[in-house]
Amino acid sequence: MKYLLKNGTVVSGSGMISQDVLIDGEKIVRVGENLSAEDAEVMDVSGKLLFPGFIDGHTHFDLEVAETVTADDFETGTKAAILGGTTLVIDYASQDKGGHTLKEGLEKWHGKADGKCSCDYSFHMSVVEWNEQTEKEIQDMIDEGITSFKLYMTYPAMIVNDCDLYKILKKLGECGCFAGVHCENAGVIDALISEAKKQGRTGPENHPLVRPDTMEAEAVHRLLVIAKEADAPVMVVHLTNRKAYEEIMKARREGQTVYAETCPQYLLLDDSAYSKPDFGGAVYVCAPPIRKKEDQDCLWDALKKEDIQTVATDQCSFTLDQKALGRDDFTKIPGGLPGVQTRGTLLYTYGVRTGKITEAQMCRFLCENPAKLYGVYPKKGVIREGSDADIVVLDPEKESVISAKTHAYNTDNNPFEGFALHCAIDDVFLRGHHAVQDGKLKEEKLGTFIPRGKNTLKAEK
Repeated sequence: MKYLLKNGTVVSGSGMISQDVLIDGEKIVRVGENLSAEDAEVMDVSGKLLFPGFIDGHTHFDLEVAETVTADDFETGTKAAILGGTTLVIDYASQDKGGHTLKEGLEKWHGKADGKCSCDYSFHMSVVEWNEQTEKEIQDMIDEGITSFKLYMTYPAMIVNDCDLYKILKKLGECGCFAGVHCENAGVIDALISEAKKQGRTGPENHPLVRPDTMEAEAVHRLLVIAKEADAPVMVVHLTNRKAYEEIMKARREGQTVYAETCPQYLLLDDSAYSKPDFGGAVYVCAPPIRKKEDQDCLWDALKKEDIQTVATDQCSFTLDQKALGRDDFTKIPGGLPGVQTRGTLLYTYGVRTGKITEAQMCRFLCENPAKLYGVYPKKGVIREGSDADIVVLDPEKESVISAKTHAYNTDNNPFEGFALHCAIDDVFLRGHHAVQDGKLKEEKLGTFIPRGKNTLKAEK
């Protein structure tokens, strides 16, 4: 099928230009002015912005958490994703502790995702147990197109100690790969949780108190000291606060390669949400927690200066009934929020329209940078001849309000409930398929697994 998108404004990481885009099959075949093609279906996109398909490098679908499973699996989650303009998600496959292999983890996640996705997908590999077998498997994962990894400094089922953290980072660096790391000080958090329970503090308002910004910043500092010794690049995922940001900047000034990611919840919500009445704060429980207004301001400033490379979601959704598992003990509230459907529209409304960032920067954060970081550029992440025809048609003037009543998640709550949007995603092309038309999903389960190469984003120091 051929499509000719006429009279739109193409957005790239370097700016915006009025151009037409010709799609033939799965590829973009021409980008230029005054294009014509007699056998193409012509779409007039006057007044619209054409972004490359958004890439979300941090999602959790069909994940077991706190004795339950996320409300959104790969089928429902990727429907929400593509409606929000995301044409590629990178979820987290995971090795299990107890002598299990990376191969087993990858096969398990393929079983969860294959044939169910409405956008393209890939995986990072979470390493939770380090031994000779696991070390040998790193190259096997690379050969399978899994070129980025995940490490946890918290959670009993996932945590790796500092010794193994060093060994893993060193090995990944030698292979030309890197790990994204969840940075929180598990030991002190456990002590703070114990204190809270002894004092009878069991409500969700205690969640940010037992996981303070200092314990994220301490873990970031420790990670970066270890990474420096291992001579390895790293990414700090879901960065939330000024103290942790300052640790990253200090390491960069000393010559280290450190990438950073943040999420809409840390840019637009603050910790007062945890004190909402009638257990309402449970909706916002995630780790690391949502921080304070001054931390929001720091993160927006860091985006403006491009000290943060990507905005992902850490999508991990639950129903109110699932959140209620922790009604008598806030530590049993499943942690996570939905986000894949609203990331782009929130960033445009509250970032671009307010002048905090530009359209070109939004393109870098959602498209070009993740494509380069995760080894799929220029196949994805750019509107260019020869690239996959992944295109988001964004109307910058339409208005709406976010509501759980109308979203596509398999949940009955939305952390951004009531947020006004001043833009809308009208159409989405996925490898040349007109998957979303006039804001509605018309073609489902078109997603395919995308093997990835290695990071090509210029090192940040």
